[in-house]
Order: sequence, then structure tokens, then C-alpha cells
Amino acid sequence: MKKFISKIFLFLLLFAFVSLSASALFFYKIAPQYETGYNASILDKSARLKSIDGSKIVLIGDSNVSFGFQSELIEQAYGIPVVNMGLHGGLGNAFHEEMAKINVHEGDIYVICHHTFADNGKIDDTELAWITLENHFDLWNLPSAQDIPGMAKALPSYMKKAFVLWAKDIINPESIESAANAEVATCYSRSAFNQYGDDVFPRENGTFTFTAQSVPKMNDTCINRLNRLNTYLTEHGAIMVVAGYPIGKGEFTPPEEEYVQFQQELSSRLDCPVISDYRDYFFDYEYFYNTELHLTNDGARLRTEQLIEDLENVIAPAD
Repeated sequence: MKKFISKIFLFLLLFAFVSLSASALFFYKIAPQYETGYNASILDKSARLKSIDGSKIVLIGDSNVSFGFQSELIEQAYGIPVVNMGLHGGLGNAFHEEMAKINVHEGDIYVICHHTFADNGKIDDTELAWITLENHFDLWNLPSAQDIPGMAKALPSYMKKAFVLWAKDIINPESIESAANAEVATCYSRSAFNQYGDDVFPRENGTFTFTAQSVPKMNDTCINRLNRLNTYLTEHGAIMVVAGYPIGKGEFTPPEEEYVQFQQELSSRLDCPVISDYRDYFFDYEYFYNTELHLTNDGARLRTEQLIEDLENVIAPAD
């Protein structure tokens, strides 16, 4: 019996050694394979965030943020640097909120632009998380402890796909949606972003067709987490606020009164101010590019102008 247990122990030890060795080889020799994809824009966004030694305005949220602002206009209005950290809804609210803890300075203003406040605190697409983080170890603190099981499960699939790209010499595909075509730059490319972190791929005309809409929901998981983030930022001398997200205005838009009720409840439950009137973020359907959260160039300008006005509640415009 002792010999059997010893063999099992040695087998598990050998398996762990081989697994760790293979993973180390992969992350140091094969990864990264998605450095020109959309989610790799986090590398440039975080680099800009870390490079600013002083107060700044940081926009936090998913792709409604990356496709929704013209940050240069905000910077011109207030005379301080702006960083757009918007990325991808598949990563979840909590992942994006963790970005707010990168290089916090006194006087910073963090603008949370969620379109839902009823998440479970986890990363929805854990394979996408690997595509985003790859071997950029300084970003591995963004997932939470509760994401570890899901990411462990998704790791073999990510490694397999990355290995195939490496073996076929299809290095760094421009789009995670079409990894086989590395020559075509799209709005889902790292190259689509400017120095502020805005997705500036030409979006002249809206193509999205609305079929239904709903007012956001909220739960304790999200609200409590945001209040903890507010405490963290406040202790570091920063200010956190919540601003509106783009809402389609048309046939399927819920009554304004429902948004008023939602905003009142949100304001009562958050420790930080909600600086926007959500009704000010109603934009005609023609301003939505390819999803109900992605704005055209003109839509992004209109939303930016509204946020500039909203921010006057917390910061004085530049002279």
C-alpha cells in the first residue's frame, strides 16, 4: 500500500513538474500571439496611465467607453491628461474597475461608465482574459481570486490556439474575431486606438438595428464593490464619479421615468456621486455603429460634449 501511495505521489509530482515546465516554456517562448488584436490595446492604455505623474481623468468601463469618447476634447476642456481605459464587456465590470488602481495620484478623477450594475463580479469570457493578458505579467493582478478556476479551465484552449498561430507563423492577428487574417485592420485592432485609448477607427455611419432595450439593473455585488473602490480611491486622494452610458433613442427606448427611477436608486446606494442625468445620454439610433453600445464618430463627439458638461460638477474647466 505504501509503495502504491508513493508511486501516486511521484506521478503527481512529475505531472506538476512537466505542466509547470511546459507552461513556463509557452509563456516565455510562444506567447504573446495576440499583440495586435483589439484587447492588446490594454498595453498602450496601461502604459499611458502609468506614465502620467500627476492628476488625470481616467475613463473606466467596457467597449462603450472605448467606442464612446473623444478624449482629446476632454483634455482640452480641463487642461489635464485623459486616459480611456475602456476595453471589452466579456471581461466584466470588476476587471475594468481594477484598472482604476493603476498609478493612482492625488487629484485624479475616475469616471465609471457601466451600462449594467448587476454583474456577478467575475470575468464572463475567461479565454478572452488570457488573450488580453497573455504573458504581460504586470497585468495578471487584474483578475480576481474567484476568476482563477475559470481561467485555469480556459488556459489549455488559449494555449492550443496560440500554439497553432505560432506554428503556422500567423503572428499577432489584427483581430481576435478573424485570427486567420492578420493583414486586415478593423475597429477590433490595436491599431484602431489613438494615444488616449479611444478607438478611432472611421465610423461615419451607424449600422446597428435595435430590436429591444431595457433599463439597467443593479445588485449588491456590484454596488458594494464600487463603494469599496470609491473608498480605495478616496484614501489615495482621488475622486470617483459615475457617468452615463449611450442609450439608443427610438422605437424601443423604455419610458424616461424608468431611467429617472433607476438613477435615483443608484444615487442612493452609491457612496460616490452620479454626475449624469441618464436622459442626457439618449442618442438617436443613427448614432450607433455596430452594437447598442458602440457610437459612431459623431455619436462619440456628442457623448463627449455631454460628459464635459457633467464633469463641471467636480472639476473647474481650463481657462
